[in-house]
Amino acid sequence: MEKFIINGGIPLHGTVAVGGAKNVALKTFVAALLTDEPVVIHNVPLIRDVTYMMDVLRSLGATIEISDHTVRIQNSTSVTTTVPLEVGARLRTSSMVIGPLLARYGEANIPNPGGCRIGARPIDRHIEGLKEMGAEIIYNHDDGYFHATSSGLHGTTYRFPKNTHTGTETLLLAAVLAQGETILENAAEEIEIDDLIKLLQSMGADIARISARTIKIHGVKKLHGTEFTIMPDRNVEVTFALAAAITAGKITVQNSQRHNIRSFLSALGSAGGVTGEVDEHTTTYSGNGNYKLTSIVTAPDPGFMTDWQAPWAVFMTQASGRSAIHETVFESRFSYVSELKKMGAEIEFFDPPVEDPEAFYNFNWNDHPDGYHQGIKILGPTILHNAILEIDDLRAGATLVLAALAAKGESYVHGVEILDRGYENFEKSLKNLGANIERVKEEV
Repeated sequence: MEKFIINGGIPLHGTVAVGGAKNVALKTFVAALLTDEPVVIHNVPLIRDVTYMMDVLRSLGATIEISDHTVRIQNSTSVTTTVPLEVGARLRTSSMVIGPLLARYGEANIPNPGGCRIGARPIDRHIEGLKEMGAEIIYNHDDGYFHATSSGLHGTTYRFPKNTHTGTETLLLAAVLAQGETILENAAEEIEIDDLIKLLQSMGADIARISARTIKIHGVKKLHGTEFTIMPDRNVEVTFALAAAITAGKITVQNSQRHNIRSFLSALGSAGGVTGEVDEHTTTYSGNGNYKLTSIVTAPDPGFMTDWQAPWAVFMTQASGRSAIHETVFESRFSYVSELKKMGAEIEFFDPPVEDPEAFYNFNWNDHPDGYHQGIKILGPTILHNAILEIDDLRAGATLVLAALAAKGESYVHGVEILDRGYENFEKSLKNLGANIERVKEEV
């Protein structure tokens, strides 16, 4: 266990380069199981979740070589179709190997997936689609595994009942080798999915997004190896953009994804944050501490993403008035609120008026715990002070680091290994921007 010691109140200045997208890297690794030829992936972020996915592939027999930020994956001719419990349970996206394993080998045994605790994130949306393609899948409560078999996946028309990023990708990875045509309706729009589609196309897959939320796949008999460079991580860019605004500094982001974060940039401009376009792939973010209140409703892409709402809440502690955030994607994503209150933030929960919650929210309303709220109101501006903080999930962890950077005094942020799941050398990047931050091992 490790912690950050942060002395805040320092405006951050400088340049940072955004690395590869976590939410693409993990899925490209899974795609490597679809062929017996080498798959070479460039711009891979060296983060803990990538390491976990490498462990998943190795457990299935794949060979992996790493050179800097390039990973070469060679699927084995002798494949195991069972992911060990202790390997798969660490990572939510480990469940996605079910598609390639069923498509190629007719069998898959995967543990109930793990990852950050930010809601139920039901796998049922994936399972039902695979069943429509001819798979038989049973969950065994005794061993914690999904046991899946198929005598041959076939095409289907499947409509997702709610938006699901991982579900869309899971069915894509199964459909590329299924017999016939698959049409995915109400498919997720995330640009990371389109990057995965580009990778699969480079392997010989026949895929087209025929409308914003409809994807058509013609199954092919065989895919080949490829070499592919994944897109930059827009969630990391948003983190540094808000770091500039929250500390009233100025940060230049290289490998910027302005065209993929339009909803964020619109909100940032409304709040009084300043954006400068250096060139097509370089953006400066700055602020002077004079910010306006906002009302944010999270939504699937292309809306204001749920991954951005926690750091946005810290930003709104510095805005004048009472801001609001309505979380619609997950039923439990305000774990950071109690930690911000330790620092003096004035935040209260509320229940936004919703006529039909089951239809309105992107999660299954039955998963909504009693006593939980889907909205918060933040009163500002507030001078945050130092505190001892505990990280609960990845984005909440980045949020608490941002709060500590803005606060006066010395803060201790525990559980920083969770940040390593999605941020590569986070504290080093912050140090280069002028932050006073140190990583130290917890005393036993």
